[in-house]
Amino acid sequence: MNLLLDTHIILWSAAEPARLPLNMADALKSPDNTLWFSPISIWEILMLVEKGRISVKGDHQKTIRTLFETLPLNEAVLNREVAIQSRYVDLPHQDPADRFLAATAMVYNLTLVTADRRLLRAKNFQVLGMSA
Repeated sequence: MNLLLDTHIILWSAAEPARLPLNMADALKSPDNTLWFSPISIWEILMLVEKGRISVKGDHQKTIRTLFETLPLNEAVLNREVAIQSRYVDLPHQDPADRFLAATAMVYNLTLVTADRRLLRAKNFQVLGMSA
């Protein structure tokens, strides 16, 4: 399965793996799955740092670059089709990062791994959330 990691799943994987639900942790470790990220997650992490919602030691740019170079993730390139679909994806909110992540999942036929309840209710792309 091709899995697109939501920004918080990337952060949890790197800094707080115990926060990952068991089914997600297993999916991320499985050699049968390929892991993907959207460049929007980098933008979102930097925004969270700037707003003081998360803390990153040292040079923020260097730390983020190192994080994404060391994680076993493939980049789902932000292209014009993703940009177009981000405005037409059916979500109950206008959060730009979520819209780009959802559009990326749709365009690249990826399963979005998330714990975000708003994204888990979406109908027009595949999601992997917490199992009951």
